[in-house]
Amino acid sequence: MTLFPRFAAHVDAALDALTAAGTLPAGVDRRNVTVEPPRDATHGDLATNAAMVLAKPAKTNPRALAEALKAELEQLDEIAAVAVAGPGFINLTLKDDVWRDELRAIVAAGADYGRSTAGAGRTVNVEYVSANPTGPMHMGHCRGAVVGDALSTLLEWAGHRVVREYYVNDAGGQVDVLARSAHLRYREALGEDVGAVPEGLYPGDYLVPVGQALAQEFGDRYATAPEGEWLATFRTRAVAAMMALIKADLALLGIHHDVFSSEATLQAAGKPEAAEAALRARDLIYDGTLEAPKGETPEDWEPVELPLFRSTQFGDDQDRPIRKSTGQWTYFGADMAYHYQKAEGADELIDIWGADHAGTVKRIQAAVAALTEGRVRFDVKLVQMVRLLRGGEPVKMSKRAGNFVTLADVVREVGKDVVRFTMLTRRSDAQMDFDFAKVVEASKDNPVFYVQYAHARIHSLHRRAAEAGIAAEAADLSRLDTEELALAKLATQFPRVVETAAAAREPHRIAFYLYDLAAAFHAAWNVGNDRPDRRFLVIDDAGLTAARLFLASAIGRIIRNGLSIMGVEAVTEMH
Repeated sequence: MTLFPRFAAHVDAALDALTAAGTLPAGVDRRNVTVEPPRDATHGDLATNAAMVLAKPAKTNPRALAEALKAELEQLDEIAAVAVAGPGFINLTLKDDVWRDELRAIVAAGADYGRSTAGAGRTVNVEYVSANPTGPMHMGHCRGAVVGDALSTLLEWAGHRVVREYYVNDAGGQVDVLARSAHLRYREALGEDVGAVPEGLYPGDYLVPVGQALAQEFGDRYATAPEGEWLATFRTRAVAAMMALIKADLALLGIHHDVFSSEATLQAAGKPEAAEAALRARDLIYDGTLEAPKGETPEDWEPVELPLFRSTQFGDDQDRPIRKSTGQWTYFGADMAYHYQKAEGADELIDIWGADHAGTVKRIQAAVAALTEGRVRFDVKLVQMVRLLRGGEPVKMSKRAGNFVTLADVVREVGKDVVRFTMLTRRSDAQMDFDFAKVVEASKDNPVFYVQYAHARIHSLHRRAAEAGIAAEAADLSRLDTEELALAKLATQFPRVVETAAAAREPHRIAFYLYDLAAAFHAAWNVGNDRPDRRFLVIDDAGLTAARLFLASAIGRIIRNGLSIMGVEAVTEMH
């Protein structure tokens, strides 16, 4: 058990003692009791709100309860001091040996330090990317891909079972356009001069190989055939080719999904009908007419009876049609069925969507709440756009891709790790600039470089210590003083950061924490530039060097573990 859960257990045991003594009534709800670092580090190492939270249900004064709790906590060998602050907050100062022991725990646990069982094995389905299968991945997809993948790993670290899913939208009109575009390239591959790509078709050169493969497979069989004879076949072949392209692009980012769900297969299996039947059985779908469009009503508008989902019962602003007047499923109707399918095998659902889908969040949340009767938690994380710059100037689009910048080109230029780390350096719902010049800049203003440089420095330190015959394994950590233990205190927060980031579904918190840890390490390192006695490597004092080397080992381990959550490799030297 790492430090914060251990002291939360100590506080819980102290509350048990107060309950046994009659100071605190039995059965008081303690779920809102927290143990965390105080906002002001001068107040101590840990703080708990226990007295503040429990005083009212216990019908007592917060400060009086805090004093009683203080007396219990002062009996712990690990605590140096307990102070009651303000109306009843309790601040704890821990003995130095607690931090030394936690450094040993970091090194001993190694790659598992920071993992927890908070998720209790609950299954979380995380759906991300889900780009239409009409072309290669572009940078508009990149941020959501990285956020979804890092969030999936983060949830695994916090004790969840995660299913990474990609929804293939292969049943809409866009895949018919793809098939027609592939047919044009097919005719071109047969030697026909097709001229400029007509308006409404996909213009990218990435479809040229698809046309060539179709020509090789079918010869000229479909060159002049009616569309009805080849559309379904070309659609299947083109979607398969695009999904192969998309998977290859995602692999460049180190992203691999567990499940690829097909919209066409979903509909063929009757899932939308099953969802409709389940909701009709509970009177949550009725046949009714939508209100006329707001503002000036179009001349050709007329009320049409449609099957409507009672979305307003679940917080939406209007009821939603699940079928069109033609009987076809609306996008919402198909999406509702897809989420119904996902919920059959998961305790929680998370969707990573572009911010342009914000308007549809309420209706699909309403549908999931209705279909699962509130059993399945469902979150939507909205991801804002990324603006591509080169030296401050907007990046030109790619002709090959068809008027967008491909993910593959960006990864090949700056590297997977730079792309992934950069995408996590801001909240996903905040807009981001990705400047090709700045993301590879060797400065503290570039978080990617700054964190990687800290790890490379630690690796270099180990190499130089080994050359001097100094090892950290048998280090006497009592040689670490208050300044050095301040760095240890920051390192030991990692498990708590993992749990809170997972609970908030915010993987960017890992990047923020790693930057702060790297900054603290660099600051400690730089003190040695002016004070030789503060250097990590003090050749004439092997004992002190070994202790500081052990501290650096723990910091390096935290950086590696944090970067692994982000899907980023910890480099051992900078180039």
